[in-house]
Amino acid sequence: MLVRFIIYGLLGICAEVAVSAILHKYEGKEKNWSLRGQSYLWSFPLYGLVAPLFEPLHDAIRAWPFLLRGAIYVCCFWIVEYAAGWTLRRMLGACPWSYAHCRYNLHGLIRWDFFPLWFGFGMLLEYLHDWLIILTPSIIAAFSR
Repeated sequence: MLVRFIIYGLLGICAEVAVSAILHKYEGKEKNWSLRGQSYLWSFPLYGLVAPLFEPLHDAIRAWPFLLRGAIYVCCFWIVEYAAGWTLRRMLGACPWSYAHCRYNLHGLIRWDFFPLWFGFGMLLEYLHDWLIILTPSIIAAFSR
């Protein structure tokens, strides 16, 4: 589980940097094509939570219809993102990410218009989860030498 926690954490940060770079260009925040993205150190453990939270959920609803699974994933991602943002705001005085400037947001902590993005992320995680279950023993063996 620890190996997959680390893999999900690292992949999540990479995806966040890529998506934020594309969004900054699309939203006009970045004038040139440097495509500089950003993430936060807080994101690593949040994405790592995919291992203990998402994997059992995926196993439990694997046979359910595609659209229903995706909608459930989105709701769960939003719950984690909102709870983490709210907690960080209480602990640190500010949340590292803020969607307050966005039209469709809830308390600046989640974006409703990210539904398709989170839906796609959940579907991608299903595929990744299945592969990581197969690859984890080999990864552990490679680093145990």
